[in-house]
Amino acid sequence: MTEQAAFKQAHADAPMIPWALIALTVTTGMVDAISYLRLGHVFVANMTGNVVFLGFAVAGFRGIAALGSLIAVAAFLAGSLAGGAMIRHGQNNTHLLLHATVVKFLLGIAALALTLAGPVQVGTLSAYALTALLALAMGVQNAAVRKMAVPDFTTTVLTMTITGIAADYSSGIGSKLPRRATSVVSMFAGALLGAALALRNGIVAALIVIVILFGLTILLVAITRNRQQKSPAPP
Repeated sequence: MTEQAAFKQAHADAPMIPWALIALTVTTGMVDAISYLRLGHVFVANMTGNVVFLGFAVAGFRGIAALGSLIAVAAFLAGSLAGGAMIRHGQNNTHLLLHATVVKFLLGIAALALTLAGPVQVGTLSAYALTALLALAMGVQNAAVRKMAVPDFTTTVLTMTITGIAADYSSGIGSKLPRRATSVVSMFAGALLGAALALRNGIVAALIVIVILFGLTILLVAITRNRQQKSPAPP
């Protein structure tokens, strides 16, 4: 069975899961736009960027907010540990994604409350707290999606996805192109939307949209879980 066929078979009774993953990918682009543009050039989803930034800082480059990157990496690891704990409880993929998204929604609400409590300035405690909350949420998401192992839909990392688009095109294999392209476009759209909102309307507006998308994801996954529970068990 090909990877594409396996993907379709695994989600035959969960047609809304791909839509949920698209929504999560959009929010990934949005949170990284907020964190990079408004929290001191730090990423809360793209940990590769933070590790590189930390390397620059250790080398003596003064234009990098090393503390922010360090907090983001630590919080992301903590979120991943929390996601791993969910996995150990033996949940299936739908239950895992639902619980992870609920946790993300609650963290998103906390982040929104923090920004509503007062202005968030780069280098302040509130900015570091917001960085930690968003990175925690992304760590939980990454752990859950990694367990689901959906091909070309990691929701946070695009390097191998973009490589796959080019490599498959040059080798004449195009069956995975639509899913890979959707992943890239979703991330781009999220970054564009997040940047536009953060720069023109502020962090609060961007976080409101993110929380709404988290809520939409919960709804999509909850509907899927309900359908699976009602469907007859296989003989």
